[in-house]
Amino acid sequence: MTLPSLLMIGTGEYTTGFTRNGASGSDKSAGVVALTCFHLRQRGRLGRLSMAGCNGTKFPAIRRHLQSVVGDAYRDLAVEFQGFPACDVQANPSAYKAALDGLNPGDIVTVFTPDDTHFEIAREAVERGMHVLVAKPIVKNLKEHLQLAIAAKRSDVLVAMEVHKRWDPIYADARDRIRELGRFSFFSSYMSQPKSQLGTFRAWAGKSSDISFYLNAHHVDFNNWVVEHCARPTSVAAIASTGVAASQGIGTEDTITLCVEWENFGDGSRATALYTSSWIAPQSDVHSQQRFFYMGQKGELNIDQAHRGYALATDGAGYSSPNPLFMKYAPDAHGRFAGQSGYGYRSIEAFVDAVHLIREGKETTEDFNGRLATIHDTAQVTAVLDAGRRSLDDGGRRFAIEYGADGRVLRIAPSAAVSKAGGPHWSGNGVPPAHPIVATDLATLASAPER
Repeated sequence: MTLPSLLMIGTGEYTTGFTRNGASGSDKSAGVVALTCFHLRQRGRLGRLSMAGCNGTKFPAIRRHLQSVVGDAYRDLAVEFQGFPACDVQANPSAYKAALDGLNPGDIVTVFTPDDTHFEIAREAVERGMHVLVAKPIVKNLKEHLQLAIAAKRSDVLVAMEVHKRWDPIYADARDRIRELGRFSFFSSYMSQPKSQLGTFRAWAGKSSDISFYLNAHHVDFNNWVVEHCARPTSVAAIASTGVAASQGIGTEDTITLCVEWENFGDGSRATALYTSSWIAPQSDVHSQQRFFYMGQKGELNIDQAHRGYALATDGAGYSSPNPLFMKYAPDAHGRFAGQSGYGYRSIEAFVDAVHLIREGKETTEDFNGRLATIHDTAQVTAVLDAGRRSLDDGGRRFAIEYGADGRVLRIAPSAAVSKAGGPHWSGNGVPPAHPIVATDLATLASAPER
């Protein structure tokens, strides 16, 4: 069987390590997606690679950058790819469609573009029969999420959100331990990046997305993933701090906190969660502060992902707390790339491996529900993020997440207008369907009115 081709849509920091200001100064200076794909191609897991952006005139600089940080940094790791649009085209937001023309059904597409473009790009690829891995948030609102789920179901393709925290070995261990801590009670998370990111993301910050969609998505997904067997979110209110971004002429919040109420299945007991994210942190020993606290009714745990007892100090870069568990950029003693065990790498590799199994007829797309962050498993994540944005835009008003009688997410509504569609609290063993979006009446879900 031929190897799947892969198209990377989006040429920014997470894909290439290259930003509007040149080489990124963050902890992703060599990128993640392209480097991983180059190595997967070297391993014989991927065939032809291509990349699509909006501005073809950036490709010469991107190629030089990738040659410097990948091609010259690692032994025998080629960085060739086909770029769209052509190098003499300065602006073509639809260049990805021409790139898709060069793929076949069953090939792979990654989407790492501004959040408000995810839906249209992913839907186009899905309707052409491609398997699609999308940066978090997979889309920005619940309506689009359900529509994309329908399209994926109809085309029988795998669509998933790239949330690498699920592959962090510490977080994965925490998930397994949380299952022994009884019903969910409280969760609190904090994730930040330095003020320099406001400059990196100036083109879309406050226009196509905000810091909650960009960073809170990590821990909203993690929380949902670890308690999906025992609880569901029911309402969201959001608050925000402002001032720093505004002083730089960027119309967006500095820090956003989502206040979410959850309901435990069985006894209907309540849990609460606070997810805080910011992009006005000072420069420190890490690019991203990342930590959370979880309390169950039978125990608790606390994780500081940024500090694991590993410190580095150099004359050139000063003091830092590196995290090779995410991406290990240092080559091995023989000059080869040695980062394939990092959770940034593994989250992409897992999707490619899943596509291989589907193409070989060994697994179906539905087999990966419950294993990857598929479009069918993550509707509640989108609902929380969507409700949070609505709350901010409505002066902090609380919004409810409504469910059907069988547990499927239906819509988001202002709390004062909550209907009885969600029914009573879950009773008895009360566990809803494991993958509620995979249903026969997806059209009903997608057409459900929002109030």
